[in-house]
Amino acid sequence: MPSTDVLLFALTLLAALGCALIAGIFLAFSNFVMGALARVAPASGIAAMQSINVVVLNPGFLGLFMGTALACAVLLVYAVMHWQAAGALCLVVGSLFYIVGTFGVTMAFNVPRNNALARQDPASAEAAGFWRGYVAGWTMWNHVRTLAAVLAAVLLVYPLIRFPGGA
Repeated sequence: MPSTDVLLFALTLLAALGCALIAGIFLAFSNFVMGALARVAPASGIAAMQSINVVVLNPGFLGLFMGTALACAVLLVYAVMHWQAAGALCLVVGSLFYIVGTFGVTMAFNVPRNNALARQDPASAEAAGFWRGYVAGWTMWNHVRTLAAVLAAVLLVYPLIRFPGGA
């Protein structure tokens, strides 16, 4: 049976990779996807984003997104219980960045916007006005969760590099 150190290393590495992958997905949206959708006619942008919001609810993305949150929650509990261990502070702060700044922001700000967008008729005049505010607000919160996921990845990798024998 693997030692606790090996399991902790593997879980920390998987959580850091999950954070980095999620950061990359969110960065793509912040950097060009939302900008491209904002440049097309509102009805087209709305319809495309409505489709994205349905397609993203797949096992690959949800497994990565939720699995990373779960891994970070386990690391958080472990680090609090082993506070004196090398790298514990990085594990706590990195896990919190993902849990609160990425997962929490998604649930509190991006998902409600997506739900409101799902109720819009892309062809309506009301939807065109809604779309401008949606793009601005959704993208701003996406920047927040992107940065939080990047910081989480960095903080979770740091103890693996700095304290290779006991992250």
